[in-house]
Amino acid sequence: MKVKRKHKSTFVKPVSCMMLSMIAVMGISPLVLAVPAKVSLHRPEQDAQRQPQKIAQFSDTDTPERSQLIQQANALYNQGDFKGAEENLRKFVKKFPEDAFGHFQLGNVLFQQKKSEEAISVYREAIRLRPKYALAYNAIGMIYASQSRWEEAMTEYKKALEINPNYGEALTNFALALWQTNKKDEALSSLEKALNIFKAQNRSEKVNQVERILKEIKTADDPSVS
Repeated sequence: MKVKRKHKSTFVKPVSCMMLSMIAVMGISPLVLAVPAKVSLHRPEQDAQRQPQKIAQFSDTDTPERSQLIQQANALYNQGDFKGAEENLRKFVKKFPEDAFGHFQLGNVLFQQKKSEEAISVYREAIRLRPKYALAYNAIGMIYASQSRWEEAMTEYKKALEINPNYGEALTNFALALWQTNKKDEALSSLEKALNIFKAQNRSEKVNQVERILKEIKTADDPSVS
């Protein structure tokens, strides 16, 4: 039993690195987890998911001022000026305190700056304003995962999946948390479901990522693989 656990731990490290790299690539979602390299704060993939709680960048009550602030934040974010984006978004939420999307995006910027507790607080506010905010629950889970707080991370992923069972990123994040807690079969099941969802959405990059993780997990305990 101890030998198996020791063998597994040697694999956990690369999976964790993969998770963190996905956080950086996906934007708040990586695969788990989600905050991006060169993507706008509101990622196109969010629209592709067609989530019931889909967050639109522009609301029914959108105004030129709101749009401008969001666009400015996106521009600063994509330039890597996270502090500038944070300042812009703080102005935004002060001007539009009931705007859940603004709080969510502020959380993303804080997450990028490793201001974890502040980010969680802001995500919670977004959820208070919009209870069925699956992306925000997933984002909180990603923060916990980045701190190896796996049980807490899984709790948040489950909340996201209760809202949207076909949320591919949350399924993948959940699977990696399951794997980290030695629940291999459940992890594989979650990954397979995420893979099918990404295939149906024609998201080839995500399909490749999940297939890579599946392969590594499946071969982790295979004695024939050196």
